[in-house]
Amino acid sequence: MGGSEPALRLHEDPGLQPERTVMAWGRTMLSLFVASAVFLRWLPHYGPAVVLLMLLSGLAAAGIYASQQRRYRNGSEGIRAGRVEADIVAVVSTGASVAVLGVLALWILAAKVLS
Repeated sequence: MGGSEPALRLHEDPGLQPERTVMAWGRTMLSLFVASAVFLRWLPHYGPAVVLLMLLSGLAAAGIYASQQRRYRNGSEGIRAGRVEADIVAVVSTGASVAVLGVLALWILAAKVLS
């Protein structure tokens, strides 16, 4: 129990679920930021409507980033208590964001093709 203990250690095994979950959400956040950058490449071809896609993707990624600390803490406390619950709000809101991104992207592409 010396000075080598990390400051934020809420459970005994550092390789347990909270770390893997946070890393998975981090990959999702990175993917949304990359999608936002890809949408930036669409701007000259599909016009200013692409800015909406960039903003939505960026906001979804920022939301994940803002909730990472809370998600880790809840997972760690859940392990200590013996009961871990899924973050349904985060999963549904991320899924809805990705679905809306897909629909808007298809709408922008279709509008360009039909015009």
